[in-house]
Amino acid sequence: MNILEGKISLKGDEKVAIVASRFNHLITDRLIEGAKDSFLRHNGNEKHLDLILVPGAYELPFVLDRVLANKGYDGICTLGAIIRGGTPHFDYVSAEATKGIANATLKYTTPVSFGVLTTDSIDQAIERAGSKAGNKGFEAMNALIELINLYKKLS
Repeated sequence: MNILEGKISLKGDEKVAIVASRFNHLITDRLIEGAKDSFLRHNGNEKHLDLILVPGAYELPFVLDRVLANKGYDGICTLGAIIRGGTPHFDYVSAEATKGIANATLKYTTPVSFGVLTTDSIDQAIERAGSKAGNKGFEAMNALIELINLYKKLS
């Protein structure tokens, strides 16, 4: 049986963007740090890493679609943090951000990873942004690197 899978290693010439939400920056700043750490640890060249900041998670799909349409990147890592509050706002934002990112990803041939946290509390978000549950930004970049390599094998 032939197994096709991507490796978590870059050559150093891949151009990658992180599209991240500024809202809940206490959390998203840590996710961005984790994603950058993964990129550099796996042979990425910092000159080829761009950070694109958007106001909130709801805006991620719109900017992602525009970035994908320009075809200037080998891969894009989306990051954000949506934390449940006392209103239904969480449900609307998380659903639309998730669907929008998925829809934009399906329109283009560029790999995209999903690193948007949807948590019930600030404590859960902190746990996923670098404390006891690891850093989901790091994990999202790992997934993106693997996808970049897998897409190359599938083309």
